[in-house]
Amino acid sequence: MKTLWIKKNFEYDGTQLRSLYAYLEHKVLGNSVVAWRGACDVSFEHMVDGEDLLDKSIIRGSDMVHFIVEVFDQPLLSGVYLQRLFANIVRENLLKLSELKNLDILREGDDLYWKNKKLSISIATRSPISVLIHFAINVDAKGAPVDAAGLKDLKVDSEAFAKKVLECFKDEYLSCVEASQKVRAVT
Repeated sequence: MKTLWIKKNFEYDGTQLRSLYAYLEHKVLGNSVVAWRGACDVSFEHMVDGEDLLDKSIIRGSDMVHFIVEVFDQPLLSGVYLQRLFANIVRENLLKLSELKNLDILREGDDLYWKNKKLSISIATRSPISVLIHFAINVDAKGAPVDAAGLKDLKVDSEAFAKKVLECFKDEYLSCVEASQKVRAVT
């Protein structure tokens, strides 16, 4: 699992959720997770979630930390499992890194909430060669179409947070791979 914090800020518009994005755009080859900071505005043309399309949901934010995960040769269900694991890793790091005490951050499926305000957006999908996850958390909740909160509200530094999440996800993924390689088959 390779990781990269992209120093350049740019908008997530849904087109980044494609196979080989990390490799072709950022020279990160193989199973990977890349992250950057920027606005979010996903048009219906690039929206992947059928529920969001049916509801004509607006996926938008003025300032977010975005993560794109790509893992090769896996079924979509594995991608959804990784997405939920990713959400939990984000939650754990928010609790550790926030200057606020006694935070109550809830995970419901792949979404995170604080004080009934939405912190994150996420989707898992499949390309012909890989599973892909987009996970983003608000830095500033301005521009969100729902009642939202962000890293500023939680008093969490966005870059330090992103780098810690990249490291923790990489370690957890590699630990899972190692765990799968040290057991004997049963008959």
